[in-house]
Amino acid sequence: MTGVPARADAERDSQWYFAPMQLAKAQALGNGGEGVTVAVLDSGVDKTHQDLRGATVAGWNTVRKVPDDNSDTGPHGTSMATLIAGRGHGDGAGLLGVAPRSKVMSVSPTEDPVYVADGIRWAVAHGAKVINMSFVLDVGDDAVQKAVDDAVAADVVLVAGSGNDHKAVAMPARLRGVLAVGTVDRNNKIADFSNYGPQLDLVAYGTDIPAARPHNKYEIAEGTSDSTALVSGVAALMRARYPDMSAAEVVDRLTRTATDRGAKGRDDYYGYGQLNPVAALTVPRVKPSATTAAPTDAPATAAQGSTVDPTAATPAAGGLPGWLFFAAIGGLLVIVAGAVFMMVRVRRSP
Repeated sequence: MTGVPARADAERDSQWYFAPMQLAKAQALGNGGEGVTVAVLDSGVDKTHQDLRGATVAGWNTVRKVPDDNSDTGPHGTSMATLIAGRGHGDGAGLLGVAPRSKVMSVSPTEDPVYVADGIRWAVAHGAKVINMSFVLDVGDDAVQKAVDDAVAADVVLVAGSGNDHKAVAMPARLRGVLAVGTVDRNNKIADFSNYGPQLDLVAYGTDIPAARPHNKYEIAEGTSDSTALVSGVAALMRARYPDMSAAEVVDRLTRTATDRGAKGRDDYYGYGQLNPVAALTVPRVKPSATTAAPTDAPATAAQGSTVDPTAATPAAGGLPGWLFFAAIGGLLVIVAGAVFMMVRVRRSP
């Protein structure tokens, strides 16, 4: 008796990156991202797309100050949403997202810093645990940095694309507190368009990526936008697997478990390395005070949950406690001063 193979689906079969990223295993470990909402700050999302049915929650339009409607002013937002939370359709057809049980929240538009800052705040206020920013801004803005700072303080992971101009990392990826993502190709080599610099944190696949488009359409895309969506999807898996894990620890694990590429250690083209989903989901946890979590554009700060008292004295030279070291120095100065005083007195005596 011969079996009849299941019908192949062109879109699902084109998701070549599932195998090298071990996404089936990662999805099982992270329960598909269930219970996690990822805000997609973008052009809008076609919520009627056959691969996004049941994958969206209420969103917001920051210009009109109304709930996000069902229009994608460009195909980009729908693509990002599907890469993150696509559910496919029918019997194994359509595109499957990295975190297919997560929910996506559409927040638009993103062409102005004011809209972006408002969108970040709205997403945080409405329960997003990960914010995907697959876009670039031509100019920076203090309001965006302040919104990012507030989101970080609210325990939200922010991920952004570095840009596709093969030059310095763009806004908002270069902002303090944002995980900046670049692109590698199928051969794990940096893509010739991927932006680079000291703010780059991580790279992920982003060439020949099957992408959803409005009205149940598909095409092949490339860019740091797609790489960013893959990273956001893995962040959702992590937050589902470890509900008590802080955003800082998520970022730390993503960078600490990345597969080193390019020059040994962190470099400006590959950041800390290439996204390794299974490692990020399984590496033994470390105490928060021992993490080094912080995007490379952020100043080093005490990790969230650290029990170290920043006002406590630190060991000084010779291994002595700080207070004892300074006490010894003070005592020595007193002795020297006394000796000088006595010498002066002796010299001045009749």
